[in-house]
Amino acid sequence: AQQGRVREKAYGKQKIYFADQEQLPAASESELRGLDGEIAALSTKVQALQQSCRQMEAELKDLNSSMTTPEMAGEIEELRKDCASYAEKLERIKSAANHVTPEEKEKVCSEQKLYCKEWRRRKRMATELLEAILEGYPKSKKQFFEEVGIETDEDHNVTLPAAV
Repeated sequence: AQQGRVREKAYGKQKIYFADQEQLPAASESELRGLDGEIAALSTKVQALQQSCRQMEAELKDLNSSMTTPEMAGEIEELRKDCASYAEKLERIKSAANHVTPEEKEKVCSEQKLYCKEWRRRKRMATELLEAILEGYPKSKKQFFEEVGIETDEDHNVTLPAAV
């Protein structure tokens, strides 16, 4: 600082030293324009490299998350075993002797529809009858059901099958 190569500034008790820029040669306009052009070119190159790096990182992430060749081979082998077991099961089902004929199936389905229809009809009649009794009954519905000993479908978690 005493020789004049470095400048000194005091901020309270602190001192800051920096190079004396007056001793450096001044750059001409053409040099400054050249440096600005070089900075712009390098900035463009940096952006292109950063974009390329991001693309490569994304590709690496995709490759790391995908299965390796041995894993893929193991998965294929496991799927082939599953396929073979399902084919065997299908063959056993096809060769079974106790098939249900379409007529028997239709008969069972129609009986189920008939019984469900009757169940709904009887449940509706019972509900209407109980509601008529409960209109004049002084206690709650629950107390009435307990006194009379009525058990509902809901008490036993029973529901009507959906109409097909």
